[in-house]
Amino acid sequence: MADLCDFCNDDSLPTVAQAAIAHAQFETIHPFVDGNGITGRALIHLILRRRGLALRILPPISLILATWSKSYIESLEASRYRGPSSGKEAHAGANQWIGRFAGACNREVEDAVAFEGRVREILRSWREKIPFVRKNSAADLLLPKLSGAPVVTVNSAAAITKRSFPAANNAVSQLVELGILRQVTIGRRNRAYEAPEIIRAFQDLESQLASPEGDTLTGEPTRRVPRRR
Repeated sequence: MADLCDFCNDDSLPTVAQAAIAHAQFETIHPFVDGNGITGRALIHLILRRRGLALRILPPISLILATWSKSYIESLEASRYRGPSSGKEAHAGANQWIGRFAGACNREVEDAVAFEGRVREILRSWREKIPFVRKNSAADLLLPKLSGAPVVTVNSAAAITKRSFPAANNAVSQLVELGILRQVTIGRRNRAYEAPEIIRAFQDLESQLASPEGDTLTGEPTRRVPRRR
């Protein structure tokens, strides 16, 4: 583990290769009775963040690897070679695993970019519904925040827009009238509202990530996902 920690703090390898090798070595060491999987996945993001490749996001690499579970396990096993580290079989095993990991990185970037484009389209359609919203009003500020916080209360809307409770309440009411938000809890206090188009986009992304082909029309999800609409 000390050697692995030293390796994780080294900068001599490309970031993706370093994250791949560190994950494989950690899962091979398997130091804990429980929690090795989640810790090994967290280690990937720790390296990506430390090396400056993913400072503000958590790329869904582990979801892709879970979708490619058979290939993931086979490639991981191939990296566990007993023998000289300079041998052809050792190099082939390491290359197989790093290649599979890099492929997962490419796939998650493609899916994330596609999702970002879909969110931009949703935001554009919302702007068309309220073209005369006052700039820097609570409604104007809340709209783009819904992509990252698709479920809000009036209190949370006031917090993320840095506007007063009455202003946030008016903004939420306006967005409900336009069909951008809908109320999902019953009661007079702490009512919650969701942006259904963003929720559906997240559901579709989850299904897409679970399909080996990246398209649920051509490849069924290999693990449990939200039901198709």
